[in-house]
Amino acid sequence: MIDVQNRPDHRKIDIDRVGIKNLSYPITVLDKSNKIQHTVGSINMYVSLPHRFRGTHMSRFIEILNEYHRELHIDAVGEILQKMKEKLHAEEAHMEVSFPYFIEKSAPVSKAKSLMEYRCKYIGTLSDREDFILSVAVPVTTLCPCSKELADRGAHNQRSIVRIKIRYTGFVWIEELIELAESSASSPVYSLLKRKDEKIVTEHAYDNPKFVEDVVRELAQKLNSDPRIIWYNVESENFESIHNHNAYASIERRK
Repeated sequence: MIDVQNRPDHRKIDIDRVGIKNLSYPITVLDKSNKIQHTVGSINMYVSLPHRFRGTHMSRFIEILNEYHRELHIDAVGEILQKMKEKLHAEEAHMEVSFPYFIEKSAPVSKAKSLMEYRCKYIGTLSDREDFILSVAVPVTTLCPCSKELADRGAHNQRSIVRIKIRYTGFVWIEELIELAESSASSPVYSLLKRKDEKIVTEHAYDNPKFVEDVVRELAQKLNSDPRIIWYNVESENFESIHNHNAYASIERRK
């Protein structure tokens, strides 16, 4: 049959990335408490396309994924990137896997258990060398130090998102990054709290006021001291409760 994709293109322009986006696919993630966790990833797969080809073969991306039969996990990303390069005759392959990760958390006083969702992502690239980034987004609470200092009754707080991206050697648990983010904020957040839990969580946040600047600096300090981390990007974003804007801070460092 005629292979239209392999026909030459007269415009002679290389394409940096071409492929598929937003493919839902079952994946397996290592779970510190339960060994493994089954979840669903949203997958993007791209390759570079030389100017001499009109198009890439989109079906081959799916064929490569299907070789893993529900056992797609972090250790397979490098293999998949290599197969993408080989089967699609590309100089560079890129893969992103976004997924929800769940941890069972106990409320601080009642010990009521509930599942907390954290949005995670694997980002892998293979050209002449392999590059891999692990990303985690962690919801937290921050309480404004300025508001606490000025107000006679209470202080404003808000739900915030802390995002951590790392390049690393060895192995890093997702749970480790979540704990780093929560301990750098005013308080963790929970899916389920009883009234006596709300009291403790609120008071804990009040006793630990943090600007977005405080959060990213504390995170950076902790990541700087971890020899496994070779590069990081940390962000803190407050969904402000008394302003019509978000507060934001970030730090990126290569160690």
